[in-house]
Amino acid sequence: MHRLYSLISFCLICINVNSQIIEPEKELLWEISSSTKGPKSYLFGTIHSNDKRVFTFSDSVYIALNNSETIVLETDIFGLFENLDTRQGIPSALYDKNGKPYTATNEASSTYYGNENGMPQFLDAYFEQYCWNSKKQFFPLESISDQLELVSDFPAIKRGGINSGLIDFAQEKLMDLYLKGDIDALNRFVEANLSVSETAYENLIVKRNYKITSKLDSLLKTKKSLFCAVGAGHLAGSDGLIRMLRSKGYRLRPIIWTISELPVKAKSEVKSKNEFVYQHEKSGLIAKFPGKPFEKINEDNSVTLKYRDLGQGNTYQIDIQPMDSTLSLEEIASIYIASPPDSPYKRIILDDGTEIYEGLSDTYPEGLNWIRVQFGLNYFAVIKAYGGNKFIHSNRPQNFFNKVWFE
Repeated sequence: MHRLYSLISFCLICINVNSQIIEPEKELLWEISSSTKGPKSYLFGTIHSNDKRVFTFSDSVYIALNNSETIVLETDIFGLFENLDTRQGIPSALYDKNGKPYTATNEASSTYYGNENGMPQFLDAYFEQYCWNSKKQFFPLESISDQLELVSDFPAIKRGGINSGLIDFAQEKLMDLYLKGDIDALNRFVEANLSVSETAYENLIVKRNYKITSKLDSLLKTKKSLFCAVGAGHLAGSDGLIRMLRSKGYRLRPIIWTISELPVKAKSEVKSKNEFVYQHEKSGLIAKFPGKPFEKINEDNSVTLKYRDLGQGNTYQIDIQPMDSTLSLEEIASIYIASPPDSPYKRIILDDGTEIYEGLSDTYPEGLNWIRVQFGLNYFAVIKAYGGNKFIHSNRPQNFFNKVWFE
């Protein structure tokens, strides 16, 4: 009897160690294969949100991401938002007697695709950020001009494209269907809500599905493993991507949604790709951004780097400028830091002897932003960080500043 109890206890321990969360009805991830030999590819349904719940990926999503050579998205998300601030309001601050700013509200600032309580990027942008950070190939299914044309054709789309008009309709219901992974019900929901316009569903979903399928077919024939993420409303239905790809001879099967108690190796590998190292050879500047920044060469030969957290609405920016020998370091700093009267900027000497100037600035159109002016041998950098209420009063701007230096 003692041996029997020991055996039962051992089995229970094994079950506990290897326990999993299994959601067999969730059909967000599909494996794509063809009759000809080649690597497996994957189709994943997204929702354009930074809600933390949508980032609870199954083990197989991490494995698919980690194993794929190419990340395929509806469009170049960061290119689409290059000149668009996703914040829905600019934060304001009060100051204590020492000039230290504090917020008049503890509420998270809202953005087009969520708020500050969510993840830094909304889901599609997260996949593109991962792509660049992991140095994988990237392919957009639609051009930025295609997306902008959708916005102009359908004025109800107020949030910069990427099917964002769908979010206006019963947001909680849409989120509920997505979290359940019920792509058939989600497709019916989208179609019903787009029926307010005679052409909206046809133009926003059906016609685009035919174009997307054609491009996916071409990509799949390259024999490279793909991870394709598109809005979940495109997957199911008689004109959905799953049926269209099957009509072209591909085999698609849903991958059961499982989350192991002990994280799979692919999860840690995907999560480790959380920064992009930028190097500017001429000035010697090195900066570690959360993701790949836009680089713009200005008419005066200065360089502007800009990276945005589209979900939370934060921006990290660096302007690299040639030194002006006619001005002192403090005079240069005073030009770029527009400090509010109650919070003057400070001169700081770092441990390595580097002289910097740092403070809160209030400028248009950024609003309140933290700025550090840092100096190299022949160049200086104006490092700027701004966002919502929580970001401005957090240590995140300072953490970014500390990841920028001149060699």
